Amino acid sequence: MSHSHDHQHDHDHHHDAPPAPGTVDWRLNGVRVIKGDQLDTNTAQTPGMNRAAAINKARVGAQKIWAGTVHIHANAKTGAHHHGALESVIYVVRGKARMRWGEKLEFVAEAEAGDFIFVPPYVPHQEINASTEETLECVLVRSDNEAVVVNLDIEPVEKPEEVLWVDPIHKAP
Repeated sequence: MSHSHDHQHDHDHHHDAPPAPGTVDWRLNGVRVIKGDQLDTNTAQTPGMNRAAAINKARVGAQKIWAGTVHIHANAKTGAHHHGALESVIYVVRGKARMRWGEKLEFVAEAEAGDFIFVPPYVPHQEINASTEETLECVLVRSDNEAVVVNLDIEPVEKPEEVLWVDPIHKAP
């Protein structure tokens, strides 16, 4: 089965060919370093986890990806959600993750530091910190430049727990 690309696309193709020499100010439009203490927490959230954006359209002009971190506190379970048409990759930096997915979150797999997790578009899922003692720390990359989170009303197999966001700015009650 062949697929024709003769139709007009709704997205920008300016990255498909390199720019002509001397037409781009690479100092202003080149590599960007986002320091770990400068991540943006003003991004879509799901109960039980804290997401922070490093790379997105607003911060660096990213056209095709979103990247950031997610921290899930010890023994915490997030609410069920999906990320629309986006593909997601989760890299486990520290801790042990348990992923549940499916219409009733009936499927389960675990990942630990050094493992990658792939979440296809529209898959209902729940992230669980399988450790009762340490925070689960992950790097997250998605296939578009903005965060899409659709929180779902699914009765989870493992009930979400309210996890208070406590850090130097947000004090414990």
